Amino acid sequence: MKIKQVSVFLENKSGRLAAVTKALAQNKLNIRALSIADTSDFGILRLIVNKPEDAYRVLKEEGFTVSIAEVIGVAMPDTPGGLADILEVLEDRGVDIEYIYAFVGSARPDALVICRVENIDDAIEVLQEKGINILSGEKVYSL
Repeated sequence: MKIKQVSVFLENKSGRLAAVTKALAQNKLNIRALSIADTSDFGILRLIVNKPEDAYRVLKEEGFTVSIAEVIGVAMPDTPGGLADILEVLEDRGVDIEYIYAFVGSARPDALVICRVENIDDAIEVLQEKGINILSGEKVYSL
């Protein structure tokens, strides 16, 4: 139940993000979720796309510095406290979160959160023990 996330190391200058999205669009690769964290000179763009291996190849061919990481996709109630409940489960087990981002879609009643954690197998195990809905890559890629 791991999801492949594409990460792109970007210079923090005008047009770089547009170049990534244009390359993906020209190859019919659809962005399902994204997050960007930046510093003054560089940023890391994290993408969930419908075909992560294809996105990796396309962006590499375009000259971007690209990597793929495994993350967890969790469905949570789209209500106050939905995220807090999931984070409490991970905290109780001592699972450290490296980063997290969330999104909602109009076709789903739940919100979705993408988590990168230190030990992904432990996190999946503890979340499943608590009955938390972890989504497969195929499910997230097809949203």
